[in-house]
Amino acid sequence: MQKELSPKEKSVLLEIARKAIETYVRTGDTYIEPREEMSLNIRSGCFVSIKQNGRLRGCIGNFQSEFPLFREVTEMAVASATKDPRFYPLKTEDLDSISLEISVLSPLHKIEDINEIKVGTHGIYLEKGYYRGVLLPQVAVEHKWDRETFLKQTCLKAGLPTDSWKAEDAAIFVFSAQVFGDQTA
Repeated sequence: MQKELSPKEKSVLLEIARKAIETYVRTGDTYIEPREEMSLNIRSGCFVSIKQNGRLRGCIGNFQSEFPLFREVTEMAVASATKDPRFYPLKTEDLDSISLEISVLSPLHKIEDINEIKVGTHGIYLEKGYYRGVLLPQVAVEHKWDRETFLKQTCLKAGLPTDSWKAEDAAIFVFSAQVFGDQTA
């Protein structure tokens, strides 16, 4: 994992995400303001989660990025607001009732023993055949899941039976995240 982002850098990324969402929802354009800070120009995967009235309203991300972090945050923020298939695209009237959370990810690490999963520290990415499922580290904490429940829920997210993580052809990866958000809604 790269060095911890400073409170100022986290604040800048949240500001970038909010501005990108608001600009896109109002105009259909995305303006990406270049950043000079080295830590905002690293190539890192991230997820942007949107909550509305305390409930999930969109969450999209990438594990790897071809873009600098500030640009990846912009792209994932707009995608979370408009392309998460579980929700209708945000509208102008939604903008005042959303809060944002950004998860800046470490690289994926394949594990062979589920005891390597540290609930509260690790997120899980599971692959089995053409199926893929991911849950961020904070999801297990929010729902008070133990390791096995976390694995079962990741299988469900992938569209698989809950015990699919036990299969020979299932690959389990872990990652950690720097998670931060605003407290708007």
